[in-house]
Amino acid sequence: MVQNGNSFALAYRDKIVGRALKTDKASINYNKGNNFLAALNDFKGNLLFGAVPQTFMGIGIIAPYFTVSKQGWVGGIVSVNSQHKSRFKDLKSTFYYFFVLLLQFIPYSLTIGAGVKFGIDFYNYNKMQGWLIWKYKFQKESLLDLGFVYLLAVPLFFAASCFEFLSTWNI
Repeated sequence: MVQNGNSFALAYRDKIVGRALKTDKASINYNKGNNFLAALNDFKGNLLFGAVPQTFMGIGIIAPYFTVSKQGWVGGIVSVNSQHKSRFKDLKSTFYYFFVLLLQFIPYSLTIGAGVKFGIDFYNYNKMQGWLIWKYKFQKESLLDLGFVYLLAVPLFFAASCFEFLSTWNI
């Protein structure tokens, strides 16, 4: 939509980017030239305020699909810069944009999918046991799977944030 100049999408892009420039610690530090601190703040935000809540929402099985659709929307509307010019103007800018999205997509997919899988396992196990709240149980294997996914996802989130804020391709 932003690539075609849709005013609603461009206005929403300006609103969220403008808010981020004023309140997001990663954006503030990046604008001050503190790139590594910006990467650490982005990493923390993606992990603690993005992936972990969406993993927990995955227990409800349906909820993450709505938050992921919003993430996709935001990922799309930031494909233009503050002058509403496409980030796809040259190969370097295009590669940077898509590579950052890919680097974030992988750990988000893993953590959200693990949450949904945990929710499905939880539901299937407890429907056999009855639905009395004091009898709710989860399978240890499902919890271990969740832990293993996070062992993989944490360094992937860190790598994504480092590339986003430390790469010389970030223009």
